Amino acid sequence: MSKIEVLLSSYNGEAYIREQLNSLSSQTHTDWTIRLRDDGSSDHTLQVIKTWQSDKLSRLVLGKGKNLGVIPSFFELISQAGETNDYFCFCDQDDVWMPEKMERAVQALKGVRAEVPAMVFTSTQLTDKKLQPIKIWPSPPSKSPSFYNALYQNIAVGATITFNRAALNLIRERMPDPTKVLMHDWWFYLCVSAFGEVIYDPQPSILYRQHSNNVVGGETSPIEKLKKKWASFRKHRGSHKLVGQAQEFHRLYADKLQDAEKRQQLELFISPRTTLLQRLGYLKHSKLYRQSSIENLLFRLLMLIGYI
Repeated sequence: MSKIEVLLSSYNGEAYIREQLNSLSSQTHTDWTIRLRDDGSSDHTLQVIKTWQSDKLSRLVLGKGKNLGVIPSFFELISQAGETNDYFCFCDQDDVWMPEKMERAVQALKGVRAEVPAMVFTSTQLTDKKLQPIKIWPSPPSKSPSFYNALYQNIAVGATITFNRAALNLIRERMPDPTKVLMHDWWFYLCVSAFGEVIYDPQPSILYRQHSNNVVGGETSPIEKLKKKWASFRKHRGSHKLVGQAQEFHRLYADKLQDAEKRQQLELFISPRTTLLQRLGYLKHSKLYRQSSIENLLFRLLMLIGYI
């Protein structure tokens, strides 16, 4: 049976983390371990984890560290991941995994050659804080996952991602500056889509709990969705974080990227666009895209006026 390591970062998660850990214990795939890094919790999270660990006689490796934030904390877990495992899952502290999550992910990834970096991600069953269903989220991608999408947009919900050892090695061999990365799951989508295979499974694999302390969460209404998209666009202004992430990818992987078109599109995206003529030239030649036609149009408009 394939060995799976779950990478879980916790922070002040005493309210829900036991329920999440219990859902890991209920997986139909039984050969798994948890590598948990607590990111400097100030509540009773560590006590809950240790009690659960004792009660369940679990296969849990617990590490404690200072508060780094979610992105650096997950990269710490990536750097510490075990050497004997075949597959790895990102895990958030406040969700609940469906029993066949690991088993389905392994079956999807077994179809990819071991030397090819690969990841699978799924939709989620969005719920309220009491796990009452709201809707399936996000909507299925209208276009296939690809590098040309990953430079503009992340469609992979981190808590649903499972990846193989080749993907882990791809990331660990050239670890990024976490301050240049928009989110750890986005970085995986970007890197794996550049060099390997990204698989989308439309069947939900987790109950994705929405509550007031979510770092990232799904929207529940068209107005809320529009607000989130606009906030996302505004966040990327000024420091040009989208371009900054692409520049970090170029710094680390340009020499490894043998696909001429991918390299050309990457370098086109990170080139200066200080004049209207440069921006018009970029839009004429760019093959990058977001999943929604409306978002694509808005993105191009913001690009045209120099907002991005």
